[in-house]
Amino acid sequence: MASKDDCFKLLREVIDATISTIDGDGNPQSRVIDIMHTDEETAYFLTGRGKRFYRQLENNNHVAIVGLLNNVSVRIIGEVEKLENQKEWIDLMFDENKYLNNVYPGDSRYILEPFKVVKGEMEYFNLTTKPITREQFTINSDEVKYFKQGYRIKDTCIACGICANVCPQQSIIPGLPYEIQPNHCLDCGTCYENCPNGNIEKL
Repeated sequence: MASKDDCFKLLREVIDATISTIDGDGNPQSRVIDIMHTDEETAYFLTGRGKRFYRQLENNNHVAIVGLLNNVSVRIIGEVEKLENQKEWIDLMFDENKYLNNVYPGDSRYILEPFKVVKGEMEYFNLTTKPITREQFTINSDEVKYFKQGYRIKDTCIACGICANVCPQQSIIPGLPYEIQPNHCLDCGTCYENCPNGNIEKL
């Protein structure tokens, strides 16, 4: 079973992650960023004040971040915030990521602004296990809305077993009703499409 700490370690190991924002016209925008620092609760990154990315964060602080390493991914959806003590944070991140000194030598580093995820959810998704493994965590929040299980078997289930037989990960447990194991579910919808009585619902 993965932990929140495992997720942040993977993001630091990957370093290069994709982060998506919404621009002023409502269009999705994605780019690769480096995860510069993590702690036990969240992830940190930098961007320059002259970049469109920075302006998008100023206008709408909601982001989606994904990092992938060897078919194991970590996704974060949530809100970010620009940090105070800019120079202190930048110096810390430059110390942890020495290559940055070649990109922004000397005091040019201070055109950058540090951000961190202040609230949201995180999902660990491992395709290398059988069945697959997924775990969800919250970041400074008690609400889970982005990474809920995709399907649920209703109490009207007649226990015919068809859903369990067609599940590609065999993640459905017999019973009345049958039960989908969310930590092993692909959210593919095969069970939903094959239930002969319409007893599986999308969440």
